[in-house]
Parts: sequence; structure tokens; C-alpha cells
Amino acid sequence: MRTTLGVALLSLLGLTLTAPPSATGSTPPGSPVAGTSCRVFPANSYWHADVSRLPVHPRSGQWLSHMSTGVRLHPDFGPSYGDGPNYGIPVTVVSGTHARVGVRFEYADESDRVAYPFGADTRIEGGRDSGGDMHAVVVDKSRCRLYETWSTRERGGRWTAGSGATWSLTSNALRRDGWTSADAAGLPILPGLLRWNEVRNGYVDHAIRFTTSTTSRHHVWPTRHDAGATDSLAYPPIGARFRLKRSFSTAGYGAQAKVVIAAMKRYGLVLADNGSPWFFQGEQNAAWPDRLVSDLKRIPASAFVAVDTRSLRVSSGSARTR
Repeated sequence: MRTTLGVALLSLLGLTLTAPPSATGSTPPGSPVAGTSCRVFPANSYWHADVSRLPVHPRSGQWLSHMSTGVRLHPDFGPSYGDGPNYGIPVTVVSGTHARVGVRFEYADESDRVAYPFGADTRIEGGRDSGGDMHAVVVDKSRCRLYETWSTRERGGRWTAGSGATWSLTSNALRRDGWTSADAAGLPILPGLLRWNEVRNGYVDHAIRFTTSTTSRHHVWPTRHDAGATDSLAYPPIGARFRLKRSFSTAGYGAQAKVVIAAMKRYGLVLADNGSPWFFQGEQNAAWPDRLVSDLKRIPASAFVAVDTRSLRVSSGSARTR
């Protein structure tokens, strides 16, 4: 009764309760993709692995020395205040009856050449004439299947993209090692996006995708691909995972920012592509609050360490974790 009343009181005050782990060590279930019953990969997926107690990686200091740790994190999503579409990677949800089209790929040898459920309703990052990465992320809610492309364009009903990949959201299967996807990591983008419905509901149960300016020409499990600029192992490889230090204080942060900070401490960040240092990605959603975005911009990159995830791996060909 006290717990119920406490939650009700927090609700009246406009605050969010971040659910703690249960006494058995299990975690609350994450939110499904908005508008679907589809959860984003199994509970034992790499994306949902708790890294809060993993050892610091032996190369953590080296990697961070090449990662502009004097900056603060930058949420790559939120309102644009009228300067074009809102920031973030949009997620389109379709039914199993949606029309499907062929897509011509620049990197066809590393793409899943199947019919994609694209159409006039397909939302593209930045807009259809924006340039940039132009990611398309589509979830078939009937099959819980994910389709992703980048450099996505449509002219006269003909679709082209840089590359494309598809996954079952109920499986831990990985792509062939060496293959790209819509991401340099050869991983799906969706599981690393911060989504508004999970922050609003008070619990983020997965790692968050982020970028840095220079990576090595290496990738680590479960990533399948890299696009680095140096052979030096002193630079971070694609797939390196970082967590926010447990000692980082949340004093002065709003309730929703604390939800994200808790996820960064428990699940961390996954280095998934080359880009601006410490930009981390979220979905495009008009509901992102200004206060939350402002709070997240205050988190210093220097408060992170790289963690050694090798103990999580069960098989090199699967994202399942111990």
C-alpha cells in the first residue's frame, strides 16, 4: 500500500520513479517499441547486459586519451525550434500487410536483399532531401522484424540506399562478420536509440549508441564491421563499451535525466560509428522535453571508463550473453 501511494504521489508531482533491480537481481522489463508489443531483442542480448560490475578495460585510458574527453555529452535528438525537422532518428511502425519494395544498394554484397516495407509513410532521418546519414528504421509490428537502411532515397517510386539489413527482434543472431549494416558497426541502430516512451516510463534497459571522431580499423564482439582511420590499438575499436562511473553525482539533474544517467551507469554506451565526439543517439520525437535535453548536455565525457565485455560472450556468432 505504501509503495502504491508513493507512486501515486510522485505521479501527482510530475516525477518519475526509476524502478530498481528486484531482490533476485532481475531487472524491470523495458518498454516495447511505441505502437507495438515488440521488445527490442531478448532479455539476454548484449544490448541489455548489465556492465556496472565488469572490470575496466586495460586500454581504457589509451582509448579515452583519443576521444576528446574535455567535452560534454551531446544528445543527438530533441527539438530543432523550427530549424528543420526535430533531431533524432525516426522510427516508422508498419503492419505485416504493408506493401514492400525492392531497394537498390550501393553495398549490395553486404546488404540483405529482400523486400523492404517502405512507402510514403517511411520516415527518413533529417527528411527526404536532407543529405547526411538519412537512416530509415522500420519495425514490422506483426512480425517483430526490424529493417534499417542508410543514405535512403526515393525517386519516382524507386528506392536506393547505401546498405540495408534486417533482423528478427526475438533473436540474438548476428550478421556475417565483416558485413556492414545501416551502421558502421554492422549492428542494428534501433536497440541503441534512447526512446521517449522508456524514459517517460522511468526505466531504460539497454546500452545507448554513440560516436567518436577517430576509431581504429578493428571491431570487437558483437560488432561485425569497422570503418576506422588508423591501425593503432591505442584508438578505440568499433564496439568498445563505456559506462558512466558509479560515483558520478546526479545532484541537480531532473528526474528524467536521472533515468538516463542510471542507464549509462548500468548498461553504458556502445561505440557504433564515426562521428562527432560523444554524440549519443535517440529517436526523433516531438515529446522530448527541453529540460531533459539540457540536463543531458551537462554530463562530462571524462566521467566514463571503457569496460572489458569479453566475459559476456557465449558465442562469437551470437549476441547472447552469460
